[in-house]
Amino acid sequence: MEGPNQSAVTEFVLLGLSAHPKLEKTFFVLILSMYLVILLGNGVLILVTIHDSRLHTPMYFFLGNLSFLDICYTTSSVPLVLDGFLIPRKTISFSGCAVQMFLSFAMGATECVLLGMMAFDRYVAICNPLRYPVVMSKAAYVPMAASSWVAGGINSLVQISLAVQLPFCGDNVINHFICEILAVLKLACADISINVISMGVANVIFLGVPVLFISISYVFIIATILRIPSAEGRRKAFSTCSAHLTVVVIFYGTILFMYAKPKSKDPLGADKQDVSDKLISLFYGLLTPMLNPIIYSLRNKDVKTAVRYIVAQKHFTQ
Repeated sequence: MEGPNQSAVTEFVLLGLSAHPKLEKTFFVLILSMYLVILLGNGVLILVTIHDSRLHTPMYFFLGNLSFLDICYTTSSVPLVLDGFLIPRKTISFSGCAVQMFLSFAMGATECVLLGMMAFDRYVAICNPLRYPVVMSKAAYVPMAASSWVAGGINSLVQISLAVQLPFCGDNVINHFICEILAVLKLACADISINVISMGVANVIFLGVPVLFISISYVFIIATILRIPSAEGRRKAFSTCSAHLTVVVIFYGTILFMYAKPKSKDPLGADKQDVSDKLISLFYGLLTPMLNPIIYSLRNKDVKTAVRYIVAQKHFTQ
């Protein structure tokens, strides 16, 4: 219910680093540099997986989806962050905030499911190599990737629909760089217990279940690799899944660090704690998308060969 001196919120103010103007220019350059690396690295991976017919396999199809996902995820928030560094008072409309939350939430949930799909692909490739062409046929891996996007989109639609139905009739200042859903929910002048429960269920489904699935898959993968008699055979088998395992550890490791780290109990340090929380959240959103193409290109001979082939071909045509 709105009080006599309250009106419905039509826009939000993004606080960002407005209290620390000296840091804004430094972080503008840093975030912009990371964003350009993300666009370049993931763009190159998408290009090579489409252009090189030798990479038209389930693993590289999932990798291309992951790269496109990372570009979409960062593009849903980074331009808003950069704009906020340049404008003293950054505002965003209610509808614009809802769209930005929807895209960020959808991309994050989709990546969780997609990493689980990639783990299944590696499980079949190592534990059942003879059945791999049948199990991971195009009729199987394309719907698997599509279902990841659909699941992430549906989850985001549910969460954001519940959020925008709340009344916002008081404070409209979001203590963040973007419309982060938890920061937005704090501003609602109504009970948000349904939203909290819904997000808790979503976290179990989109974080807990994929982690459990990936863990079980790698138990079988490692057990299979250890039974390979030759050291060279074990090395080759592990190399086929090491990049994915590295990405999984970084992705879920940063989530665990961000949510499990202890909060400051010193009231005098609350402001510093808020700034550090916002920066950790921001860099978490950039770290994995930036490292993914680096990990997959440095540890993958096929990708490096495809990149060299495309560069050489372009140079030859010129």
